[in-house]
Amino acid sequence: MSNKIKVQTELDLRGVICPYNFVKTKLQLDRMQAGDILAVVLDDGEPIKNVPQSLRNEGHAVLIQEPYGVHHRILIQKGED
Repeated sequence: MSNKIKVQTELDLRGVICPYNFVKTKLQLDRMQAGDILAVVLDDGEPIKNVPQSLRNEGHAVLIQEPYGVHHRILIQKGED
C-alpha cells in the first residue's frame, strides 16, 4: 500500500528517544513543502505512541502507520505552513 505513495524524504530514528525523535521529525518537515511526504522509522513504545499524535496536533496528516520489522514506519504528509 505505502509503495504507491511518493515519499520525498526518509528518516531513520531507531534508537532516538522522546522528545528528540519528534523534534528531528518536525525539523525535517520544516524543510519540506506543504503536501510532501516524509517516511519515519520509529521504535516501539513511547515513540510510536507520541510522535504520530504530536504531528497531528501540529497540523500534519499521518497517512500510514505500519510495522517495520520490530519497529514502526509512518508516512506523514506535511500540512500547510
